[in-house]
Amino acid sequence: MSRTKKEENRAVRNRLYTSILLVLLALAAITAATVAWFSIADKTKVKSMSLDIESDVDLRMDLDAHDYFEQYVKKLSFESIAQRMQSEKGFDMQTTPLEPVTTADQNIFTYENGTEVPDTKGAYLTFTLHFMAEKDMIVHLNSADSSDGAGDGTNISSSNAELPEAMRISFTADGQTWIYDQGMGDTLSTSAAATTFGLPSMGSTRINSNNAMFSLKKNTDKPVLVHIWMEGTDPACTDSLKSADYAIRMRFTGETTETINTREK
Repeated sequence: MSRTKKEENRAVRNRLYTSILLVLLALAAITAATVAWFSIADKTKVKSMSLDIESDVDLRMDLDAHDYFEQYVKKLSFESIAQRMQSEKGFDMQTTPLEPVTTADQNIFTYENGTEVPDTKGAYLTFTLHFMAEKDMIVHLNSADSSDGAGDGTNISSSNAELPEAMRISFTADGQTWIYDQGMGDTLSTSAAATTFGLPSMGSTRINSNNAMFSLKKNTDKPVLVHIWMEGTDPACTDSLKSADYAIRMRFTGETTETINTREK
């Protein structure tokens, strides 16, 4: 075989190897983009959920708006929220599992294939919390327990250590949205669509601008739209979460203008 012919064959083989490598890289990229989606969500269900508010800052909430501060409550139970879901959305939170979804605007949620998911399906949770305070204040999500050591700080827990990383909770009020991502720690990121933040580790009492959300005017109801979902694009949202259960606990703390000024000093 001539030298020229050998060089041509070598060039053809090199092009073939390059083509195969490019195909493999493309497949790997596709796999990396889709592997996060959890496909066995029918084995995942809510274990419990409670929402707690610290009372020493004159802050209360409820699932409905009221005229007076005294009509609001300090704590909402899983049962009361589940009952509201049943009456308004038509599904039972205790038997309907969350499914992996994603959203770009915390308004429209879709499956991996882009199909829009209605909020009546139970794949994610949506409800409105109404807040009222006896003073003007900024509301924070707080990971610290209240002073009585009740173990009520904000936390997402599960027998599967990876599941909390895939959960998201958003709060929308006054045209703004804040997203709690437990996997972020005490950090903050902002975009045109929302502010995403984490919290200090449990037991910490650090209240700062990272976890500050909406403001309240004295004795004025403030509706806040809440979404809770399993983020399908999160690296932790894989089939390893099969049969996992989880508990969601939220605790809100109000910070008055006087407290803010003292903290900043």
